[in-house]
Amino acid sequence: MQVALYSRGFITEDIANIRLLLDELQRAEISATLYEPFYHTLKEYISFKEEPPLFSRAEDLPGNIEFLMSLGGDGTLLDTVCYVRDTNIPVVGINFGRLGFLASIGKDEIHSLVKALLDRTYVVDQRSLIHLDANVPLFGDIPYALNEFTIHKKDTSAMVKIHTYLNGEFLNTYWADGLIVSTPTGSTGYSLSCGGPIVFPDANNFVITPVAPHNLNVRPIIVPNESVISFEVEGRSDQFLCTLDSRMETIDSTVQLAIKKERFSLSLLRLDESNFLHTLRNKLLWGIDARNRIKV
Repeated sequence: MQVALYSRGFITEDIANIRLLLDELQRAEISATLYEPFYHTLKEYISFKEEPPLFSRAEDLPGNIEFLMSLGGDGTLLDTVCYVRDTNIPVVGINFGRLGFLASIGKDEIHSLVKALLDRTYVVDQRSLIHLDANVPLFGDIPYALNEFTIHKKDTSAMVKIHTYLNGEFLNTYWADGLIVSTPTGSTGYSLSCGGPIVFPDANNFVITPVAPHNLNVRPIIVPNESVISFEVEGRSDQFLCTLDSRMETIDSTVQLAIKKERFSLSLLRLDESNFLHTLRNKLLWGIDARNRIKV
């Protein structure tokens, strides 16, 4: 079995768990290809008998890679979209971060994870992606995201006006600091922090959530993800920000933008017992209430 390991970086407290993962993979005779910048930092702390296979671009990943392991938080896992692309390689999120809605496999589950890979006792969920079309080149050959697309004012500039259309029909003009269009996966991210609803990952929807709207009657709205959502942006500033997950581009008012569902999806691996409801209860502390423990 061949796997790839990706990480943005780590803190010294993570070294023991990284070493444990490498040892477990070696013990299971699973070969690992490491993200090159990650390896060069890691080798200062962990000795390798020989340099492992490395990758730094999607094109570097060997064709026989069965899983890509993301070591970090949800932001790290979002990066993996740029590497697996449309290959359907399952992404395994090991949570070295904090909240971890996507990277849901805990550091204490590394042994169980490797065993599940060998025994094929895992579950792979398909997560929809969001695709951006524009009248100018944006985001190179990766114009898609797992969590969300956003339009936002730049720096401390005044609010923006975002004229929004649904399948060509006018929906609303958002007077706001910005606008988020999230996938169901992204509904627990930036959109949630701006008052958007939580949507189950297998729902066929987009969530449109304004950021600090200047009209109190403007609220988040859920639309079918078969829709095409298009935008025209204007404001006092000449430039605005446009993002796909953590990637950012600067645009002006001449840029026309349209969002739709991507033709392929991301495969996200989880252990059997870690479903979405379990994650919600665990991460949002639902049910953790003293009243639930009172016996009448």
